[in-house]
Amino acid sequence: MPIDRSDILAALARLQLPDGGDLVSRDFIRAVVVEGEAVRFVIEAPTPEIAGKLADIRAAAEQIVIQLDGVSSVTAVVTAHEQKPAPPNLKVGGHPKPQDGPLKVPGVDRVVAIASGKGGVGKSTVSSNLAVALAKQGRRVGLLDADIYGPSQPRMMGVSKRPASPDGKVIIPLQAHGVTMMSIGLMVDPNKAVVWRGPMLMGALQQMLNQVQWGELDVLIIDLPPGTGDVQLTLCQKTELTGAIVVSTPQDVALLDARKALDMFATLHTPILGMIENMSQYICPKCGHEAHIFGHGGVALEAQKLGVPLLGSLPLDLDVRLAGDSGTPAAAGDGPMAQAYAELARGLIASDIA
Repeated sequence: MPIDRSDILAALARLQLPDGGDLVSRDFIRAVVVEGEAVRFVIEAPTPEIAGKLADIRAAAEQIVIQLDGVSSVTAVVTAHEQKPAPPNLKVGGHPKPQDGPLKVPGVDRVVAIASGKGGVGKSTVSSNLAVALAKQGRRVGLLDADIYGPSQPRMMGVSKRPASPDGKVIIPLQAHGVTMMSIGLMVDPNKAVVWRGPMLMGALQQMLNQVQWGELDVLIIDLPPGTGDVQLTLCQKTELTGAIVVSTPQDVALLDARKALDMFATLHTPILGMIENMSQYICPKCGHEAHIFGHGGVALEAQKLGVPLLGSLPLDLDVRLAGDSGTPAAAGDGPMAQAYAELARGLIASDIA
């Protein structure tokens, strides 16, 4: 009667290990092969250290199996689980490292900050869609979500994986919709508030600019937090910026804060590349009626007054919101909003901004 695998395991189960249990109950036996009267199997220990102590057990295992009826030869091999090193502990935040003046982001030709004076004007939506639109135009694009307290780019770009760090220093960014991206939201618990003082913010921003392996990029778009705080100050003083684009809705309240953002960049000697009017109008999808919910032409008038370009006017559109919530920016598609962002991207390329 030919030998059966179950007979072999039953025999090996009688062989007790020095630290308790047996080879079968401890799940040490692997790859049992029966070829006629020849038997082969592997004894796989949990660590190389334990494997080094199993020479006598291997010999005893061969001896106990060779005694079974129908077995003429036995070969047992001792191995161990591959010991993979624990991933390095990458600490995010902390005090910034001293540096002499603004530094260039390695491998990046242009760094463009997207800013707003106040929240709720669609700055992050513009940033993600513009990045995707530029990538569709053939540009090598990076997107850095520097909105430390309210990072939204992971959701808008449809990514959630934590970036890898092979040595605890270099950070490998993620790829989404043709864009190389990084966000503090990928490095912290998404359900936990980031409660950091200014130096921690500055250190985190410095890490994401200088430790992330951005590769060769034509343009890096930085989605700033709203307002005129520590992140903006650090970016303008520590990084060689191509310039800043300010996003605003046409309403007077938004423009009040947009003027402060523009003044901040002027004070910090950062070139103002232009303004974008977001939510400029709403076109009813049923009747085609055009409504100016947030006013009309306010950003164009402000840009003219300051002598900066109006780079584009983007309508208020439900599909943009739905696309952002789903993780696929509208610019990645083919609809009217994708065309609007494509036109904006072509304008930036033609002006050598991106």
